[in-house]
Formats: sequence, C-alpha cells, structure tokens
Amino acid sequence: MARIDGRKPEDLRELRIVRSPQKDPDGSVLIQWGNTHVLCSVNIEEKVPNWMNGQSSGWITAEYGMLPGSSDKRIQRDKIRTTGRTHEIQRLIGRSIRASLDLKTIGPRTIQIDCDVIQADGGTRVASITGSYLALRLALHELVKRKSIPQVPPTLLIGALSLGRVNGDILLDLNYPEDVKAEVDANLVMNEKMEFVEIQGTAEKGSFSRDEFTKMLDLANVGFAQIFEFQRKILRDWNL
Repeated sequence: MARIDGRKPEDLRELRIVRSPQKDPDGSVLIQWGNTHVLCSVNIEEKVPNWMNGQSSGWITAEYGMLPGSSDKRIQRDKIRTTGRTHEIQRLIGRSIRASLDLKTIGPRTIQIDCDVIQADGGTRVASITGSYLALRLALHELVKRKSIPQVPPTLLIGALSLGRVNGDILLDLNYPEDVKAEVDANLVMNEKMEFVEIQGTAEKGSFSRDEFTKMLDLANVGFAQIFEFQRKILRDWNL
C-alpha cells in the first residue's frame, strides 16, 4: 500500500534529537520522531523509595503525560489521578529504562524520568523510551561530574518502536492516520543485543497469524538497527 507520507514499509520517520532543552534537570532531550515530539527529562535524587530503605541499589521510575495541545482534540490534564493508559505507559517507560543498567551501579538513588508529549502523531510511548535512554546517559555523566559516582556505569542501548498491519500490509513505525486504521497494533522494546524487553501486541480487528507475527518481528529488526545506529551516532557526537 502507498503510505500517506511516501515511506516504504520498513522506513522509520525522521529522527532528531535536541540536547538539553531544559537547563535544570540532570539530563534532558527533545526527541522529534516525525511529527511526534516528546520532552524527556531526568532528575536524580539522593534517596530511594521507602520500600527500598536499607538496600544498596537504586531505582528508576517514570511519569508521562500529553500536553493539552498535543493532539487534534484537547487532552484533559490528569489533575487527581492518572488514567489507565497513562499509568500503563509510565510503568512501561520505567521498566524499559531499568533494563538498561544494573541498578546497583548507581547506589541508593532514584532516577526520575519525566516524559511530556508536546506533539502527538503516533508512537508517543516508543519515542518516550528511546529519548529517555539518551537523557539518562546525560544524567549519568552529570553524576560523575558531581563526583557522586566514580565512573559512568555500563549500559545497554534501549530503543522502542511501533508497527502493525494496516489494510493487510505489515508496516513499521505507524503514524497516527495509520494507527487508527490498523488491524494489528504492536509496540516493542529491545536492547542493543537485540533482546526483547517488552512485547505488546493487539489485534484491533479480528486476529493475526503466527506467520504475520514472524514478519512483524523480522521487520522490527530492520527498524531497531536504524534506532540503535541513530543512538550511537548521537552519543558519539556528544562524546558520551
């Protein structure tokens, strides 16, 4: 099928990163994934949640939100409690970034990630995860500069992407018009070893076969190779 933006099935939308759009967090990036733009910031606290008191390892947690003007219809702010979707995405971001490093290497500290969607055009959760990893790397270097830790701990690149079946075709990196028409919608999180961190997949209409799922995974490998090369280039450019 012809995609609305002219991409081939295996093509990602253009990826861009703005470094440190906020000056006060320990690390921040603005990730622009096509027309989906997410501000990812990281703050490090010298304490852990109460339930972790007495432990030597740290913790990573995340919050996520869509700004009111980020979509074609105004998004209501979560004033009292988060919606089910928001809570699910927050937990997904936290799990994904925790998979990037050994939490014992950061000591008894809490890494707080905040992801705010400025503009939404599909794939906000995968952009949040991919951007948050880069913001984390900036924050870890800030810890070293403050002499809070002796060296940057080893990490694995973490990326995420969306894909699905639209009008019978398997497509990578769905934008919003494709996402709303998708018969199958999936979000994957992987590390640079091409190991899965998370697999989310749903048949929105009917069902999908094992062969179709295999095709989706094969196409995902093509996308993740692009994402990890993008992250590596950014980190090289930043001398991190």
